[in-house]
Amino acid sequence: MFNFRRRRIYLDYASAPPVLPEAIAAMRKAERLVGNPGAIHAEAVAAKKSLEDSRARIASVIGCKARETLFTSGLTEANNLAIIGYAKHLERTKRTLAGTHWLVSSIEHDSVLASFAEVERLGGSVSYVEPNERGIITPEAVAAALRKETVFVSVGWANNEIGTVQSLGKIAQTIRKTHQNVVFHSDAGQAPLYLATLVHSLGVDLLALGGNKLYGPHGVGALYIGKTELAPVLYGGKQERGMRAGTENVALAAGFATAFEIVAGERDAEAKRLRSLRDTLARGFEKIPGLVVNGDLDNALPHMLNISFELRAASFKTAEYITLALDAKGIAISTKSACREGEEIRSHIVAALGGPAWRAENTLRFSLGRDTSRQDIEAVVKIMGLTIGR
Repeated sequence: MFNFRRRRIYLDYASAPPVLPEAIAAMRKAERLVGNPGAIHAEAVAAKKSLEDSRARIASVIGCKARETLFTSGLTEANNLAIIGYAKHLERTKRTLAGTHWLVSSIEHDSVLASFAEVERLGGSVSYVEPNERGIITPEAVAAALRKETVFVSVGWANNEIGTVQSLGKIAQTIRKTHQNVVFHSDAGQAPLYLATLVHSLGVDLLALGGNKLYGPHGVGALYIGKTELAPVLYGGKQERGMRAGTENVALAAGFATAFEIVAGERDAEAKRLRSLRDTLARGFEKIPGLVVNGDLDNALPHMLNISFELRAASFKTAEYITLALDAKGIAISTKSACREGEEIRSHIVAALGGPAWRAENTLRFSLGRDTSRQDIEAVVKIMGLTIGR
């Protein structure tokens, strides 16, 4: 019998990587600042200085001015502020969204798709751009969906389930050829871990970031806002240039900035290491009959592998079963985005790639990280083969 190791193997970094020790230390230091950054006494001034230092450091990593970066409670709020905030701005200036057209890829995170559902409720017309069979949103597909009434386009930088990276710069160029005034938004997700995050090279007007995706703390994110005008979606205060009511969390901002600087500094080396491990994992899975890889590994984040497997008629080994069985053997993975785990069985992202129904109903996502070793990968391949039992 295979002797399973006692140390757990964590392969769900796409859901929540551990917070870096350096980020925890930065938060503990900032937690000693007792002042509210909105006040004017000495303690408040010290808190404000820390907050603005964190803002400037994050802005430096993404290549923008500090005043173009707003703190939020996370990636979800950043996406909401970008999309619904622009819708509310148009409502204030035009009094209605009627006659406006909004464009979004069909494989976005729920925080993006739900925001566009609200745009529809407010009266805007929303169209969805489908990916090709590899999970790529092509510039040509975006161009074909543009209308003269289009005011806003949203395409995520790297997909949260299959890891496919989109060519934001090329998409931006395509949009600008015919629609100079269209706002271009992107959910950055985990892409900043392994891809250079210079907003002007990406061509985006709005870029949403989440600290918890970048080895930073949960509960903090940021939104890059270029020259785009937004209206607030939270009311009750004038913090963050009047865009977000609520006292800023100085400690979380410090942890976010520290983690972001560290992961940005090790991008190239870590991407190369993880791509090698990810490809080893994929080759190991090729030996298990009935497994297929979703997406395009040549055009995906280096730490993600999404697979599907076909259920045999007499088998009860669903994706949830496999996930729980691996968990019992010390391996943590997810069936799809953690925000949807336990809800709908079918992955709307894998379904958009086409193919038989089982492909979207039985998906598993393996996402590697800083502590993943080659020994971990070898163990997972062996345990996976035994668990599926084919």
